[in-house]
Amino acid sequence: MIARGIRNNNPLNIRRSKDNWQGLKPLQTDPQFCQFETMAYGWRAAFVMLTRTYYHTYRLYTIRVIINRWAPPNENNTRAYIENVCRLTGIGADEPLGIPSDKPARWIMLGAAMGIQECGLEGFDWFAMLRGWMMARE
Repeated sequence: MIARGIRNNNPLNIRRSKDNWQGLKPLQTDPQFCQFETMAYGWRAAFVMLTRTYYHTYRLYTIRVIINRWAPPNENNTRAYIENVCRLTGIGADEPLGIPSDKPARWIMLGAAMGIQECGLEGFDWFAMLRGWMMARE
């Protein structure tokens, strides 16, 4: 079965909220998670959250602090999530990721690793991810 995040075009499983994301489907039928028109819009939202909200607003600079907020221990096996993201990216849990505009590859790898952790590889669209990154930069 295809992962919920892939079905919803929401690869990082962003929860529904008052945020009016670009590309949201007009009718939201999933009671918990956002549903996007395309996977690129889902990735755009993910990268906006990671780079604008988590980095610039909350000042979260490492995989450990980002994942602890994104996937808290009361809902997830946060330790395993962090370990898997670090293994996939090759970035240490407490190593600063750098400024997103200066180190885009590190942030793209973070997003990809989180998407794999959330949804697996079945249905993973690398080009939609890169389009989402570009859309988040506009």
